[in-house]
Amino acid sequence: MIRRIERIFLLSVFLIISVCVSAQDGTYGAYSPYSIYGIGDISKEGTAFNKSMGGVGLATRNRRFINYLNPAAVTARDSLSFMADFGLSQSNNVYKQGDLRSAHNTFNIYNFVMSFPIYRSSAFMVGITPFSDTGYDFSSIETDPDIIGQTGNISYDSYGTGSVYKVFAGAGVTLWKRLSLGAEAIYYFGNLDKVTNMDYSNSSYRSVNSGSDLMIRGTTGKFGLQYEQKLGGDISMIIGATYRLSTSMKGNSINYRYAKQDSVTDTLKYQEGDLRKAGLKFADELGVGISVKGGEKWTAEFNYFRSDWRNSGFDSNSGFSVKSDNETFTSTVSQSFRAGFEIVPNRNDIRYYLRKCAYRAGVYYDQSYYKLNGNNVNSMGITLGVTLPVFRLYNGLTLGVDLGQRASTRNNMIRERYATFMIGFNIHDIWFQKIQYK
Repeated sequence: MIRRIERIFLLSVFLIISVCVSAQDGTYGAYSPYSIYGIGDISKEGTAFNKSMGGVGLATRNRRFINYLNPAAVTARDSLSFMADFGLSQSNNVYKQGDLRSAHNTFNIYNFVMSFPIYRSSAFMVGITPFSDTGYDFSSIETDPDIIGQTGNISYDSYGTGSVYKVFAGAGVTLWKRLSLGAEAIYYFGNLDKVTNMDYSNSSYRSVNSGSDLMIRGTTGKFGLQYEQKLGGDISMIIGATYRLSTSMKGNSINYRYAKQDSVTDTLKYQEGDLRKAGLKFADELGVGISVKGGEKWTAEFNYFRSDWRNSGFDSNSGFSVKSDNETFTSTVSQSFRAGFEIVPNRNDIRYYLRKCAYRAGVYYDQSYYKLNGNNVNSMGITLGVTLPVFRLYNGLTLGVDLGQRASTRNNMIRERYATFMIGFNIHDIWFQKIQYK
């Protein structure tokens, strides 16, 4: 009976993946007016387990979940177990600038990762997750009566779509039962499409279509460590750290501008470029964290991340930079402060199901990798989550919500308020057990 339930559960999981992949065609991976700059919005990494705890994970060692934020954490597992995790998210955003208001909803798959042991205290993981998303759509009309009187009505439209994905493969090993080391190879790939149109109602004027097609590639590495120190009884402290190397951005760009009048189209600009020769880069990232846990009953953790994008080259390259009379984006140092807490009332309770569930809460404060007109674009929010055990082993369904705000209405900026709902599928099985016959 249990095996039948497991098969039904796994079949349902793969059906949901297929439906979600089909639903993604033609939709935004994320939507934000701030994603017009650089490579768009950089995603907060982690599974639903991490995201529902404020995004922490550098100092997490939990054998029931895959924690790919730190490659050293892959060794926290049962020695014979196969693990997989994938997640879905649905975000609801409300924007305000002055008297203007708008809203947008998105749906996305945000990670798929698998992990299994290699030999004794070593383990391996492989997965894919979005690294950044571009999604925006602005439209306006000319309101200057002097211009309209000469040219007729003019409408402006700018939109962008696309994502940069991260494929990674990592391995870790535990030494002396306390120190864990890990390394990870990372490959970035994706395409971004950014378009701007200027249309005249008067056919005697030529409408202009311009934009950039960006094919982005890159390879880098990430290193991690964790050290666990017993403090007495079931209580222990874990210190974790990661460092992701900076790397040159590869791929190519096409920047174009066309003028169209009736059925005639003239090419005003068509320029192909090599992103590596342009000096574009993915920034490095340093992360440190500390956690205290009481066995498998509770955990509290704090993380800090820092990434320097000032030498990314985004400010001076077409397709990445945004400079106008009203808006100027510039690259800066991104920082993130995160804290989270988890508690399980009684994991082995046989009477009350809700006492077996894992409950989480977290907070975060993020400073983005860009400034708008010299102003930092900061985000802050709270997260809540729960993991519901599903039949045997460590299989479970993780539900989470992220309630937050980015920027404010000061300095004519756009304020974003969002509620993001997450669902994660935690799959666990014993694949490496030898069967003995007597």
